[in-house]
Amino acid sequence: MSTTVPGTPSWLRETNDRTALSLLLEHGPLTRNGIGKLSRLSKPTASQIVSRLETAGLIQVVGEISGGRGPNAVSYGVRPDRVLGVAVNISESMIRSTIVDAHGIEHPVVETPIVGTDVRSAVADLRGAIDCATLASATSATTVHLVCIGVQGSVNPRTDELSFIDTLPGWPRTGVRQQLEVHLGRTVHIENDVNLAAIAERSEGAGTGASSFALLWMDDGLGLAVDLDGTVHRGSAGGAGEIGYLPVPRSAIGIDPEATDLQDLIGGPAIIRIARRHGVEGADARSVALALTDHPNRHAVFAEMAPRIALGVVPVLAILDPEVMVIGGPIGIAGGDQLAALVREEIERDQPWRPRIRGSAVVGDPVLRGARHTLVAQVRERLFTELVTLP
Repeated sequence: MSTTVPGTPSWLRETNDRTALSLLLEHGPLTRNGIGKLSRLSKPTASQIVSRLETAGLIQVVGEISGGRGPNAVSYGVRPDRVLGVAVNISESMIRSTIVDAHGIEHPVVETPIVGTDVRSAVADLRGAIDCATLASATSATTVHLVCIGVQGSVNPRTDELSFIDTLPGWPRTGVRQQLEVHLGRTVHIENDVNLAAIAERSEGAGTGASSFALLWMDDGLGLAVDLDGTVHRGSAGGAGEIGYLPVPRSAIGIDPEATDLQDLIGGPAIIRIARRHGVEGADARSVALALTDHPNRHAVFAEMAPRIALGVVPVLAILDPEVMVIGGPIGIAGGDQLAALVREEIERDQPWRPRIRGSAVVGDPVLRGARHTLVAQVRERLFTELVTLP
């Protein structure tokens, strides 16, 4: 990659190219004249930029705009297939994947059930996810340069180690990102699934506009993500948020005398038992959440869950005091603001905090949505790096 010195013709050319590309990503298709007006560059300079970007294959003609008298003006847009990413959410039983482009256009989401674990590997999982996503969106796997993966475990970015990955049989605990990049020939970003869900809540959900928020993820396992002014706190070794290992307080004895940690108190098995007491059947947290959607006893189930969830939320309030506390995961999504209100009532009954508690507001798969938001930024940055090599 070549380097440029500020003030030189090459630096000015790269800066102008980056400005034009940014405007096309922000505003959509523009004419040469439109790029010139928005960038405040002269018409000849704007025309040169467009010619250079088009020749390099970064932009293309996408239509015409009528300007009244005279010929129609040609409009240009960033080529969506120049650099693509694949967002992946890997759970114990399912791999969900979708293509991501620089425009953030919605592409089909593919669900691939995991059948058998004896021959499973990280490379095979990801290769299959990429192939399925590109096939569903009619794109070429050769244009996929980036992959963002949400996993049920913690990721140490400094040492490339995975922890708490019981749901990923066949995956190595060390060097997994490096192995994937070598075998797949693509840049790979691995992230905790709850952290990705928090990115989605910040971008399009209950955390939008908040100075800080914490996301309690309620699935078969528990997780916590903390967003501080738009930055997810991951911890020194990537293990922040493993709240399921937190011992329960003495006050939990009256609720569940057998529970020793929060996983016992509000994890998947506890959720299933509570649901069954009210006639709601489900083999895991997700199926319980689905059954609760329109069940006549849903309020009774959430009312029994609320004191347990409150015991998990109070330590978060005491340590972090976030502006918003979001209850997410399959149970949080199913309960929505109804469950959030019940939890808030439990806390305010016995505790000094008066928290803002909300249910998750992300539509669709929050983990996959978070991976998409991450990839849109990365795909755009990859496009910008290609500007450096332009003549």
